[in-house]
Amino acid sequence: MRKVRRAKVLGWRWRSNPLRRHSDVVEAWIVLAAWTAATAGGVAVGVVGAQAAEHAVNQDRAERRPVSAVLVKTLPGSGRDVVTGVRYDRVLATVRWTDPSDGKRTVRTGTADVKSTAKPGSEVQAWTDGHGRLVSAPVSPTEAATRVVLAGAGIGMATGLTVLGGGRLVRLRVQRRATERWGAEWERVGKQWGHTTG
Repeated sequence: MRKVRRAKVLGWRWRSNPLRRHSDVVEAWIVLAAWTAATAGGVAVGVVGAQAAEHAVNQDRAERRPVSAVLVKTLPGSGRDVVTGVRYDRVLATVRWTDPSDGKRTVRTGTADVKSTAKPGSEVQAWTDGHGRLVSAPVSPTEAATRVVLAGAGIGMATGLTVLGGGRLVRLRVQRRATERWGAEWERVGKQWGHTTG
């Protein structure tokens, strides 16, 4: 059996020809509007999302403060992966530091990640959130920029795909209504053809 090849003609819905239906023109406008809105909306929302992510990352970095702490003891088993046996260059440890944020210079104790080569009693750098709680070190400028770009791109792509999905649903509804009208016309005209061909 021979395979039938369909010839695709770009822009056929925009060209005037006797076979073009009104629904074809409506579909063309829907596709154009959906792609335009998806592109423009995706870029705009992506930029706004990237700016919001940048603000959040910068605020998070600004709130973290370095403190000088004394290593009390390393926690057992935190320097090696139990499954693979890989040794980490950083381990969890109990540290003690003086908290200057409360005004009383309170001595606090907590768990932080430190270099695996640090010995008990040595001075290490820890990070606090300004409320005396230990937090992880702030992200580097490169990692912050990566997060901002990924957040903006993800939000922009999600917006664009949502708009395209909505356009596709509208287009399918127009196609269904056109098919129903075509079926109704065929029911009306087909009966007349049946009488003449007998």
